[in-house]
Amino acid sequence: MPSGSALGLAGALQIGRLIDAGIDAPEMISRIKRDDCAKGLGIGRSARHARRQRYPDQVGIVHPVHNPESVNTYDGTHDVHALVLGRAQTGIQAFH
Repeated sequence: MPSGSALGLAGALQIGRLIDAGIDAPEMISRIKRDDCAKGLGIGRSARHARRQRYPDQVGIVHPVHNPESVNTYDGTHDVHALVLGRAQTGIQAFH
């Protein structure tokens, strides 16, 4: 099974090829972006956890910088792309 970065790279390459061929692929782009958001959030959580284990007395200093949940919540990228994919699968528009 390919790693997350290899899967993202292969997906981006395929989307680029489709775009070069003049084929519109917004749902595929949303799928890749949604997966990348989830992976980035997981990596950020792991890094923050590792830092807390190594430097427990310095957690409060850079906490806002190392808070990937706030970026995910404010941007809502993962959820927006989930709505795009849901529309592609069901034909029902869930947002306006």
